Amino acid sequence: MARIVAGIATSHVPAVGHAVDSGRTEDDYWKPMFQGYEFSKQWVKDNPADVDIIVYNDHASYFGMDIMPTFGIGTAGKYDICDEGYGPRPVPVVMGHPALSTHIAASLILDDFDMTVLNKLDVDHGLTVPMSLMYGQPDAWPTRVIPFPVNVVMYPQPSGERCLAIGKAIRDAVANFDEDITVRVWGTGGMSHQIQGARAGLINLPWDLQFMDDLINQPEVLQYKPHLEYMIEAGSEGVELIMWLIMRGALGDNVNEVYRFNHVPASNTSVGHLILTPKD
Repeated sequence: MARIVAGIATSHVPAVGHAVDSGRTEDDYWKPMFQGYEFSKQWVKDNPADVDIIVYNDHASYFGMDIMPTFGIGTAGKYDICDEGYGPRPVPVVMGHPALSTHIAASLILDDFDMTVLNKLDVDHGLTVPMSLMYGQPDAWPTRVIPFPVNVVMYPQPSGERCLAIGKAIRDAVANFDEDITVRVWGTGGMSHQIQGARAGLINLPWDLQFMDDLINQPEVLQYKPHLEYMIEAGSEGVELIMWLIMRGALGDNVNEVYRFNHVPASNTSVGHLILTPKD
């Protein structure tokens, strides 16, 4: 059967992608942040997986005000790179795993999650920046990918409780797939940041660190955290962190903390990163 072997959480700051694409990762401003991912890049090489389920949010790049799925899942064989206004990022096309993604979609729908099944999807920086942080600049990505977009940009967003629950349902679906493959689940976005208004540039590192502690040790506490608290404490875009709860739900009750990293600031955001593995 298939099995989930790790969870990865990371911010997906668009300026990070630009730094990679423009060869600026060694600049004084960016170097400390990218150094924090060197351990992770080596770790994923030493611990490969066949498929990455990447939970991310589209930033009105492919979706928009007309159509915004609460939970979506890509079931295509490949995913092109979105043009977010400056041309598509110069990264490889993302290759899918239609058999597993279709199986997960069916399983989640039968578990009463109303999924939007996406047979065509272009992916934006929410998905490609995390891949660049973990895999660098390869000619082809080293794993197959199942995009899992979540609405965190337009009211109403799903609750933390629902996100943790769908993560658990993903775990069950993967365990019931009859091919012997390994899977990682990624939660992306965050941490504290606000990109507009009077509080633009808000960063709350103590709150971020507590969130990471709770995510690892007591995610059931986070599932009831109201969206208003994310907005007050972590800024208007801090609610992206509910996507980390999907990753955490997919790992089971107890986890091992392999690696943790934080960096402030990166383009006026607080960068957070975790690698977790499920405890047997």
